[in-house]
This record gives sequence, structure tokens and C-alpha cells, in this order.
Amino acid sequence: MYSLFIKEISSFFHSLTGTIVIVVFLLINSLFMWVFEGQMNLIDGGYATLDPLFALAPWVFLVLIPAITMRSLAEEKKAGTLDLLLTRPVSEMQIILAKYFAAIVLIVLSLLPTLVYYYSIVHLGNPLGNLDRGGIWGSYIGLLFLASAYAGIGIWCSSLTENLIVSFILAVMTGLFVCYGLEQISTLVSTGGIGKFILSLSIIEHYRSMSRGVIDTRDVVYFIALITVFLVLTRARLEGRKW
Repeated sequence: MYSLFIKEISSFFHSLTGTIVIVVFLLINSLFMWVFEGQMNLIDGGYATLDPLFALAPWVFLVLIPAITMRSLAEEKKAGTLDLLLTRPVSEMQIILAKYFAAIVLIVLSLLPTLVYYYSIVHLGNPLGNLDRGGIWGSYIGLLFLASAYAGIGIWCSSLTENLIVSFILAVMTGLFVCYGLEQISTLVSTGGIGKFILSLSIIEHYRSMSRGVIDTRDVVYFIALITVFLVLTRARLEGRKW
């Protein structure tokens, strides 16, 4: 599993996928936060806050993470190397986890440079360091969980097809539905209890909860359960190839 994990990370950067994802993520956020005029611009806003980053990043990751995961299993199936992997002394779940954690490493690497934004607003605050640190770190943790959920969805979608473009589109649409679609559906349901239940299944609802700076165990359990569900579905898909 470890060798497959290292191979997967290496392939990200040998194919420039990892570098492109990190650069695009930072470029989009930097342009909206520091260059383009508007509500997202930190200078125009007049407040020492990273709220624009945490509002924009889920949308950016919604596209970039499927770009990372679309080749995880789809490319293996297309090249015929997945069957070879399945004959080796590693389980289906070990293969899935190796590819999943490789994607998580890339996500973390894309988030680390944004600490420069944090350093900047600490020194832009008046007085110095006047900002909501709890909310910021809670948002970082929430964003990491959200991105991890996107990665789980992307790995599952990659297991459904050999076509990279189809895998990408499926991951974007599934992520969009679980993150924002369920929230919209909950507003259309007149029955309060059912509406709240549907809303509780939405990724964005739990992400916003974490962004307040309070890490609720219910939010953590939700993300872990959601990731587990998609990884188990991926395993079931791979096991189905044996029959």
C-alpha cells in the first residue's frame, strides 16, 4: 500500500497535475482576494478576515479535486493495469486508500501556501493581530474535511467509468448535489423535520458549522461517515469486477 501511495503522489507531479492544481487554486483565490475589485477583495472590505478564501475555496475545490481524482481508477481501468493491481497481495481497500490519501496530500499541499494570507491579515489588522483566530482555524479544518469528502466522491466516480472526462463530470455533479443541491432541496420541503434532515445531509451545512470556530463532533462524524460511504461504494465497485 505504501509503495502504491508513493507512486500515486509521484505520478501527480511527474504529469504536472499536482503542480497545476496547486497553482490554479492559489491563483484563483489570490486574484479574487487581492486583485479583483469587489466584496471578495480584502483591501476593499476593510476587515482583517479570511472569509473570502473560505467562501471561494469550496467552489474552486469542486472543480479541482475531480481533476485530481478522475484518473485514479478510470485510467487504471482504461490501461488494463487495475486487473494487474487486483492480483497483487493488496486488498481493494488498500488500493483505494493509497489513491485517496495521495489525493489528500495534494489537497494539504495546496492549502499550506494560503497560510501566507493568514500572515498577511495578521499584520494588516488594526490593532496588530486583530482577527478571529478560532473562526479561521475552524474554517481551515472544515475546508480540509470538505475537500476530503470531495476526494472520496471523486474516487468513487473514477471507479464507475474508464473515461476520464465522464469521471470528472460525474464527480463535479455529485459533489455539487451533495454540497449545494441538498441545501436547495431542503428549502423546498414544507415539512420542517424532513427539511432539516435533508439539510443535515448537506456538506456545506456542516462546513459552515465548523467555520464558526467550534468543532462539533457531529460535524466530524458526518464527514467521516460520508467519506467512508463513498470509499465502501468504491470497494464494492471493484469487487464487482471479479464476478
